[in-house]
Amino acid sequence: MADAPSFPGLDFGDKFRFWPKHNEKIYERLESKHAWIEEKRAAAAQAAGDGASGDSLPAAEIAKDPLEHEMILNIGPQHPATHGVLRCVVKLDGETIEKAVLDIGYLHRGIEKLAEHKTYQEFMPYTDRMDYLSPYSNNVAWCLAVEKLASIDVPERAQWIRMIMCELARISSHCLWLGVGLMDAGAVSGFLWTFQQREDIYSIFDEVAGARFTVSHSRIGGLASDISPEAIRRIRAFTESFDAELSRWEDFLNRNRIWIDRNKDVGRITREEALELGMTGPNLRGSGVKYDIRRFEPYLKYDEVDFNVPVREEGDCLARYFLRMEEMRESIRIIEQCLERMPEGPIRSDDAKQAYPSKEEVYYSMEGMIHDFMYTDVGTVAPKGAHAYHAIESPKGELGFYLTSDGTGRPARMRVNAPSFTNLQGMEYIMEGSLVADTVVIIGSMDPVMGEADK
Repeated sequence: MADAPSFPGLDFGDKFRFWPKHNEKIYERLESKHAWIEEKRAAAAQAAGDGASGDSLPAAEIAKDPLEHEMILNIGPQHPATHGVLRCVVKLDGETIEKAVLDIGYLHRGIEKLAEHKTYQEFMPYTDRMDYLSPYSNNVAWCLAVEKLASIDVPERAQWIRMIMCELARISSHCLWLGVGLMDAGAVSGFLWTFQQREDIYSIFDEVAGARFTVSHSRIGGLASDISPEAIRRIRAFTESFDAELSRWEDFLNRNRIWIDRNKDVGRITREEALELGMTGPNLRGSGVKYDIRRFEPYLKYDEVDFNVPVREEGDCLARYFLRMEEMRESIRIIEQCLERMPEGPIRSDDAKQAYPSKEEVYYSMEGMIHDFMYTDVGTVAPKGAHAYHAIESPKGELGFYLTSDGTGRPARMRVNAPSFTNLQGMEYIMEGSLVADTVVIIGSMDPVMGEADK
């Protein structure tokens, strides 16, 4: 009988060669990686005058270590605390993370290549599956990029409705971040509270778009349907009740000893480090950088509404908590202003080569049916050689699409600037030097979604 394979996967012969080689490279990188904590130890050893070289802890400390100094641990990719299929390979010195390597790609679906084989409108449902915690934001980011590429004008009413729905999506995403973060820290009841608010938002999405989760409501050149009086009533009711609910959560958490101690001075990133690591969104603003695309590069009607950009200077998990709570309040302010200022009028472009006709046109006129067929078959056609990049301030940070046109109804090239991927770039640095027990809190505070990180 042949010997058992020495490594999982080798028993598949030539059919499964990637995994063993991939794992080998991950561990090689972990061992060869230079971590800043080594320099810190070297400096401490030199200051103590014990003559240590800095490559390891002093002998006296090693002797006291009950875990024999070092251990390599895999966190994920199946563990729920990694918020998806994120794999963290860490080298521990006792309970301190000495080195960390992130392994992503377990949810890679080739979305950028798929886009190049779909019409611009056909790709819309795929954007829902990227940051699946705020699908509407992804829809709008894609629409704005295509509309910029093809020079399509969108009616004002559609722009205001898009803003309302994007801010509801921001609140929905932050509610899930808070609920899951609380559950990671041991507070199961908080998870249930936040999900009740998400249910209210889902009911609004259902009324507006006919779907609760993956909405696909935006269209190139406008929207699939107008917002109904019942939807407006539900949105107003939500904005009136949510502020009080937010205050109740703050009363419970802002002076809670367990919650504060689990987050304060954990996963700290200075302003300079955040900029150097390329952080974005709340993770950047939580370190003192007052940058929000809605304010500095306004899109839709954000330059016509009044709102503040919350900023915290501390840069730790607690700062990111306070900042997102403030952001939800600002989103309510924006929604209320949108409801007051939203004009009557059309909700999509009237150009048959730029947007789908209304269902009334399709059902009751031959021209509308022809336009619907042609738009489905050919789609939006941007000038050959045109290229455009457009980004929005999604709940996670800067979400942008880069498009290049070859003159057909499909993009010649598409690339996604995904905020979760951007923020994960700094995760290794943040984890190194932290306690392994704080890993769960750090990942939760960074709020990554692997659907858009892996793409």
